[in-house]
Amino acid sequence: MEPALLSRSLKLAVLGCTLLAGGCDRGADAPAQPQESAAATPPDAPGAASKKLDRSHKGEPLPRITVKDAEGKTLALPSLKGKPALVNLWATWCAPCIAELPTLDAIAAEGRIAVVTVSQDMGKPEEVAAFLKAKGGENLPAWLDPENDLAFQYGGGVLPTSVLYDAEGREVWRYVGGNEWDNAEARALLAEAG
Repeated sequence: MEPALLSRSLKLAVLGCTLLAGGCDRGADAPAQPQESAAATPPDAPGAASKKLDRSHKGEPLPRITVKDAEGKTLALPSLKGKPALVNLWATWCAPCIAELPTLDAIAAEGRIAVVTVSQDMGKPEEVAAFLKAKGGENLPAWLDPENDLAFQYGGGVLPTSVLYDAEGREVWRYVGGNEWDNAEARALLAEAG
């Protein structure tokens, strides 16, 4: 087996095990597959305790990772410098990920913060893009991380994970778990990017 293929296979195996162990941030009673009307997890619901704000990586630069879309267009994450950015790891099978898409879309529509949604799905890129649009992501580009490098960089294995960067490309915080990005508390967090 070629070294590059072996490296990718090893990464996929490790990510798969991590996702199986960490899973998606959902309560024990959440369905295994997303439903048509997925709702965000209320603060007092099962699984809410796994939501957390992590400031331990504050000041770290945007990862030197490139993601791509269904047409093969690429985005080098360091090129996001110049404007605050919210990088969101999500998947089509993750109910809290789907629930927060409309509020992420609203943030993206405002244009103050670049919202970069990066799918962790291993399916066909065009299906991921269509799913994102169908679930309210009209202003969200469907980026994919085919080598799963970004998921490894962030290391948690729980979806969704959102990381805020300031205009200089320095990390402000990481939010692990689903969120309603249009409430006052979330708006205050996003304002920390400057």
